[in-house]
Amino acid sequence: MTLRRIVYAIVFYGGSTVYVLLGTIMAFISKELLARIAENWSWYQHRCMAAIGGVTVRIEGELPREALLYAIKHESYFETIDMPRLFDRPAVIAKGELLKIPLWGVVATRYGLIGIDRAGGAKELRALMKTGRAMAAAGRPIIIFPEGTRARPGEAPPLRSGFAGLYKLLNIPVVPIAVNSSAHVDRNGLPVRKGAVTYLVGETIPPGLPRDEAEARVHAAINALNLPGASGS
Repeated sequence: MTLRRIVYAIVFYGGSTVYVLLGTIMAFISKELLARIAENWSWYQHRCMAAIGGVTVRIEGELPREALLYAIKHESYFETIDMPRLFDRPAVIAKGELLKIPLWGVVATRYGLIGIDRAGGAKELRALMKTGRAMAAAGRPIIIFPEGTRARPGEAPPLRSGFAGLYKLLNIPVVPIAVNSSAHVDRNGLPVRKGAVTYLVGETIPPGLPRDEAEARVHAAINALNLPGASGS
């Protein structure tokens, strides 16, 4: 591990401990203040990554910040933590194990992170649909990493079934977003190479399309930065 990565880990995770402690307190006092803490923590990662890791962020295309469904490529924990900075109180769908982390799990649950058990089957999907509908009704953007796991550079695993269910149930537009975070940070969010992580915003996909068409369009759009010579590579 390089010195830059060591310094980043010490500064970011040390500072994150303070945010988690504050968030734990606010989780039982004010959800509005908790949301501000989450956003500030997201900005903290952004600033640490730029100042220590030499990694910045750029957005290509127009990124709406409305209460829509956002399907995003997932290569690192970096983009997961970056979501509260990019959106207003996003409801992020993530693996349920994260909610079991002491203190952080309490904060994430109260904030509105939607934890799912990938082996939960139909019952888990029904719970996801119910929670997703409640979040959409509350006017919150819903973030899903439809491939279901952190992909390695160049990988394009198939979409998980949860995306199609949410798309059909919520009946709202989908904004697909490609990400090339693995070019500059590792799977765990530590900096490895200076440069700019790119979010490439794809064409908004309207609701009501046949499942195969919607999935094909989302899959192609979120993997656009995997193509040879793609912008941001």
